[in-house]
Amino acid sequence: MNTKFADILVIGSGVSGLFFAVKTAITRPDLQIVIMTKAEADNSNTRYAQGGIAVVTNNLKDSFEKHIEDTIKAGGGIGEEEVVKMVVYQAPERLKELIDFEVSFDKNHDGKWDLGLEGGHSEYRILHHKDISGLEIQQKMLLQVQKFRNVKLMENQYVLDLISEEINGVKQCSGAVFYDKKNKQTSAILAKAVVISTGGCGQVFKHTTNPDIATGDGIAMSYRAGAEIKDMQYIQFHPTALYEKDRNPYFLISEAVRGFGAYILNSQNKRFVFEYDNRGELATRDIVSKAIGSELLRSGKSNVYLDCRHLDYDEFYKHFPTITTYCKNEGIDLRKDLIPIIPVAHYQCGGIRVDVNSQTTIRNLFAIGECSCTGLHGKNRLASNSLLEALVFAHQSSTYICENIDVVSHSSQRVFDYKEISENDSEGLKVLKEQLKEIMTTLYIGTVERDEVEEKIMAIRQEYDLYIGNEIITLESKEFQNILDTAVLIVKHFKKQIVEV
Repeated sequence: MNTKFADILVIGSGVSGLFFAVKTAITRPDLQIVIMTKAEADNSNTRYAQGGIAVVTNNLKDSFEKHIEDTIKAGGGIGEEEVVKMVVYQAPERLKELIDFEVSFDKNHDGKWDLGLEGGHSEYRILHHKDISGLEIQQKMLLQVQKFRNVKLMENQYVLDLISEEINGVKQCSGAVFYDKKNKQTSAILAKAVVISTGGCGQVFKHTTNPDIATGDGIAMSYRAGAEIKDMQYIQFHPTALYEKDRNPYFLISEAVRGFGAYILNSQNKRFVFEYDNRGELATRDIVSKAIGSELLRSGKSNVYLDCRHLDYDEFYKHFPTITTYCKNEGIDLRKDLIPIIPVAHYQCGGIRVDVNSQTTIRNLFAIGECSCTGLHGKNRLASNSLLEALVFAHQSSTYICENIDVVSHSSQRVFDYKEISENDSEGLKVLKEQLKEIMTTLYIGTVERDEVEEKIMAIRQEYDLYIGNEIITLESKEFQNILDTAVLIVKHFKKQIVEV
């Protein structure tokens, strides 16, 4: 097997991976950094982030203390306070770096930040670029990456597994095995540090806002390599996805739309969320999603509605052109029509356990972004804290690696054994995948017992093992393995909770 070398391997091209690569390239131009992504570089969860980034800035009513309190409260009180403080206090500095990297955020007529309000926030503190904030950040960071000769971006490279070894009783990561889709070749890459930035696992569920690449790859690979995984039961369902029956992924209606003044109505045109929380539509996502789920179970309806008819249409379009246009193309006129919505899987609050430097429990393996469990989110992520977390922990890991990588050597491994890879699809695996997605969805929006879900998943695991034992490995079967491993971890961590969302 062909073996390549790099100082640092970054797996994934969302905001966390790109921000890490750029900061590291600036600090250490002598280091060779490789970014691998299994699809095109601009295909990630980041590009679908509509709302923005939460930062305490020029709102005189706001404070670091309020942002910290909102974050801990949204997370059900189990977030790690020191981590929350670190992230919130660093936010202005990380924002300045984004602006230095030519990322643009909207301003008002006075030239000040046009701050938005979202569920769970006590003050206006969301910086945004219309309703495509994530896309703006990702595009500008991809342009930054191209400026550095010591950063190599490799698209359509499917990372199959991490390479780990035990040295003097300590497990460490030394690289990865990957499949080059263009050249149809399996190779190994050895690196002194490996940074996982593969995003979340929305595709474990039947309905999600996540793109089709969000299959829990980083979580599953890290788990198989021996890293500790934490709090995978805390999957956040976003309450306002546009209901389009069996669409996958679902189109997200940003949290900021409710902050702008939209109402949530049931089939009787009643604003019912106040029955669950006195903040109504501006309660946190878990509360609003649970309220909608309960209403759907009570009414037997397939969806509830988002009402924007009372809002200033021109101002709404100015803030949310993408949402307005998408709804229009679906035959929904926001001036007179209600938007059908349902809660769908959106964000993974748990993941690969890391410390404040993004170091996992395996030496030389780091995790940043949604795939990691930093202690910031607790049970439920506060809106627009995800991009902020990605930036802060990319900074933390970059600083740590730049200061410590010189004492790390490449692994002495040179021979790697991996089964032949095929790109052929299998109808049998497609059936298993749909069964798994259906079962996992019932765990969060049904009344099924955890033990029953676990039993069904184990049956699917047996079928998969039988299939893989008789067939060569395909990219599809490898991706399904990651989905299945992630599903097993979610159920394992669920701890007999029944969540109705």
